[in-house]
Amino acid sequence: MPDILDEAKELEIRHRQAALDNALQRTEPEQQTLDGRIICIDCDSPIAHARLAAKPNAARCVHCQLIEEQKHGR
Repeated sequence: MPDILDEAKELEIRHRQAALDNALQRTEPEQQTLDGRIICIDCDSPIAHARLAAKPNAARCVHCQLIEEQKHGR
């Protein structure tokens, strides 16, 4: 019989994976400019192609992402 902690761990893994899958598939229309480029949700600057190649679902430019991570102590 599986331990309740093992079951909780498996449930957490499934939920986390589902959230990650949803985030990876997400492209918010309000982030796109007229020329099809993705813009940063904080500063409205276009997100660099290199960043989008590395992280296709990026919502922030590198600069704004660093600021966001510093705010949250990451």
